[in-house]
Amino acid sequence: MARKLIIDCDPGIDDAVALAIALFDPRLEVVAATACSGTVDAVRSTRNLQAIVEQLDPPRHPRLGEATDPEDAPVSDGRDLHGDDGLGNIGLTPVGRQHIMPSDKLIADRLKAEPGKISILCLGPMTGIAKAFTRDPSLVSMVDRLIIVGGSDVGYGDVTAAAEFNMHFDPSAAATIFKSATTKTLVPLQITQQVAFGLEFLEQLPPRYTRAGKLLHAMIPHLFRTMRQQRAQEMISLQAAVALMVLVEPHLFVTEEATIDVEEVGVLTRGATIIDHRPTARQRKNVEVITSVDIASVRESIIRGLKFAGQQSE
Repeated sequence: MARKLIIDCDPGIDDAVALAIALFDPRLEVVAATACSGTVDAVRSTRNLQAIVEQLDPPRHPRLGEATDPEDAPVSDGRDLHGDDGLGNIGLTPVGRQHIMPSDKLIADRLKAEPGKISILCLGPMTGIAKAFTRDPSLVSMVDRLIIVGGSDVGYGDVTAAAEFNMHFDPSAAATIFKSATTKTLVPLQITQQVAFGLEFLEQLPPRYTRAGKLLHAMIPHLFRTMRQQRAQEMISLQAAVALMVLVEPHLFVTEEATIDVEEVGVLTRGATIIDHRPTARQRKNVEVITSVDIASVRESIIRGLKFAGQQSE
């Protein structure tokens, strides 16, 4: 039986890659895809999500949720790497018009419809999920599992010296989720960065004449260019796709129970994920953290998932 899934995302090139895999994976039933702001603002994020799903045209279209910006969003976003539109400046826009309800409302509706049967893959800042949990605390017990990409388990980040982007963008939302009683798995920055791809990855994508291939070949070269220009790196990492693999290929990862909180107000440490390693810590362990990864196998699984998506979307 396919695993039911909500994908909460802020597309973002790597989120588009994860969507391309998940929407065609027979092990998954994506019942909803909800947008959040982060890489780009809420309006653009929602438009990106709708346009990606339209372009991929999977056999079963998920219901879509509309993003809202958090009240305390930082000035920074992800456009330096992902382009002004978040998708490599490829000019992808939705064609269809449909009523899209707010992400937090859609998350609540889907969880209530099938309590205990739906997992949530959190690929961006957790604004919508935290909003849903705050409005209706009973939802916490209705989630099968949360897979969260973000945070750092070694004390340094990618957007500041202390914080990873998703946590830094909406630390209050992240803190709300970490303190909740849901079953949670954190896929930190230091794990996702290990699964890196060189330029040969472009030759391993689906053919350009497929719907998935057309989208991926348009976006991914942009990420290679900006990583070289902005970060002086020749490799790219696809954080969202790695997090998806935690859900469908869990045997490729090693986990450890941990106690985690997020700094919400620090000037220099906003969004820092704080892991309490003390043996005398009184707070209960609240998160399963990925501590190691089978790099080669995860990389192969991502490539295989993309090729399958290309075969299904000709």
